[in-house]
Amino acid sequence: MGKLFIVPTPIGNLEDMTFRAIRVLKEVDFILAEDTRTSGKLLKHFEVSTQMYSHHMHNEHKTLEMIVNRLKQGGNAALISDAGTPAISDPGFLLTRACVEEGLEVDCLPGATAFVPALVNSGLPNDKFIFEGFLPVKKGRQTRLQLLAEETRTMIFYESPHKLLKTLQHFKEYFGGERQISVSREISKLHEETQRGEVQKVLEYYTQKPPKGEIVIIVEGKK
Repeated sequence: MGKLFIVPTPIGNLEDMTFRAIRVLKEVDFILAEDTRTSGKLLKHFEVSTQMYSHHMHNEHKTLEMIVNRLKQGGNAALISDAGTPAISDPGFLLTRACVEEGLEVDCLPGATAFVPALVNSGLPNDKFIFEGFLPVKKGRQTRLQLLAEETRTMIFYESPHKLLKTLQHFKEYFGGERQISVSREISKLHEETQRGEVQKVLEYYTQKPPKGEIVIIVEGKK
């Protein structure tokens, strides 16, 4: 039977692509991409000509059976997302679980993922932490924040630029304006930036300077 390779791709700087990742993408029978247009540019840059198919949150339920059957017939596939490691706030979990349940081999390559450099770079404790990803947009958001207000481990969140101020306001409300946080954006890109300090001060900074790009927020746990 074939094998599914989970292949991380750069979150910014193309030099973060590993030699092994490039080799795997060239050797597999087909590639599953979150957005074929975005991934097409990456594959062209690294001279990868392997056949590519769409696999994203809107079609992953429908394509699972076809992909698993093709792997059972001996084909090897690579799963990539637009940036970073698939299945981390990106498509990938459903396919990985289906392969495991069918006894198919899954091999996740090490590589880029946004929260690791943001966590290490924050200066906040990283011996114990929890990954929250994106908070619920509406339903369940208040309940989740109330629970996290008592969390003693360092917390990791993803956020979009147009929702950052709202989220920081909620952190101030539920965690307190003095709680230490670190906001990293555009990691490994040209305009990479990290702002560290109390929630109130970081909120004031981004109120004056509206943020752009992908954002990772690291929040100190309750003392």
